[in-house]
Amino acid sequence: MRMPRRSSHKAGLSPGSLVYIGDKEAAPTRISIIDYDLDAVREIGDATVEDACRFMQADSVTWINVSGIHDTAVIRSIGDAFHLHPLVQEDIVNTEHRPKVDDYDDYLFIVAKMVAVRAGETQMEQLSMVVGNRYVICFQEKAGDVFDPVRARINKAKGRIRRADADYLAYALLDMVVDHYYGVFEQLGETIENLQERVIEAPDSEILAEIQDCRHQVVHLRRTIWPLREVVSSLLKQDSGLIGDDVGVYFKDVYDHTIQAVDTLETYRDLIAGVFDIYLSSVSQKMNQVMKVLTIIATLFIPLTFVAGIYGMNFQYMPELAWQWSYPVFWVVVLMILAVMLFLFKRNDWL
Repeated sequence: MRMPRRSSHKAGLSPGSLVYIGDKEAAPTRISIIDYDLDAVREIGDATVEDACRFMQADSVTWINVSGIHDTAVIRSIGDAFHLHPLVQEDIVNTEHRPKVDDYDDYLFIVAKMVAVRAGETQMEQLSMVVGNRYVICFQEKAGDVFDPVRARINKAKGRIRRADADYLAYALLDMVVDHYYGVFEQLGETIENLQERVIEAPDSEILAEIQDCRHQVVHLRRTIWPLREVVSSLLKQDSGLIGDDVGVYFKDVYDHTIQAVDTLETYRDLIAGVFDIYLSSVSQKMNQVMKVLTIIATLFIPLTFVAGIYGMNFQYMPELAWQWSYPVFWVVVLMILAVMLFLFKRNDWL
């Protein structure tokens, strides 16, 4: 999970200035178009802004997908062609925005975080959506997304997507974003279960680092999903007419899914806190065992040191020093003291 950066580059610039804030991307910005109605689907894999404008004049639903937002010139040309507010264009190239929705009368501007598991690694990127009358424009940080099932439904005319307007397409895309959160949750849940087992068996510094990393993932996901719940709630309440009443019930379903996602993250946060407590308890118990052994050893040597100290004094008149068997008797006494002390420790369950 990445941390905010490069936001200081915008300091002092006028509102609406396009400054890309995000990971450096080597691939060029690419525009793809899917235009469809009840009868046909038309696709352009490598389109231009002019192609997008031409499709917008047709009486059909147009889905324009822009992969790569680092090229601010392309974003500016698209924004100007579709009359997007300069502040919307500025927000599109700023990948550090929290999820939100803004109503600009003619269109809705939605920001969400798209999360997916690829090659065993959790990847997150910002998704900006412009939802207008019979069109949806998606702006992604890089190529590759979670929308292949939506594309398949459009091409195969499954469900009601080909019969519905752009608001239903926006629902389908947002629903796919939320659904992919659960794939991340499954991986996170397995990680937490694995940590719970390992932290009991052999807690070490490596496990502590993994616990901290898992905690950071949970916190970051919570910061991502929590405001998305408010976004969907706002879409249900908005009265711009861009979201029809018949589609509102579908957004209600997405809202329920976000509530479940938040609850799941709260559970995971409690679980990872419990794992951390188990780690501390295990380390403390291990330390107590070590201290217990050292304390017993030190206690055993206290009387022996006392006896050795007495007979190690250099007084001339000590009758035992002149005895023939004084040395063997000393060791017999020492061993008897050890035996008695070990017996007492064992009887009191100190060993």
